Amino acid sequence: MHHWLQDFAYRTPLTFWTFFLAAFFAMFIAMLTVSFQAAKAATANPVKALRAD
Repeated sequence: MHHWLQDFAYRTPLTFWTFFLAAFFAMFIAMLTVSFQAAKAATANPVKALRAD
């Protein structure tokens, strides 16, 4: 990949930290979303969910 990127006029270094930070932020957002949805489901009134309109 390094050799292929040498042909471009604008280059950016590909380091381990780039992929690590991207994976960390993706996992952080996923955990935040799952935690929010779990807390919302845990505090919801089950009677309202079961009631048929």
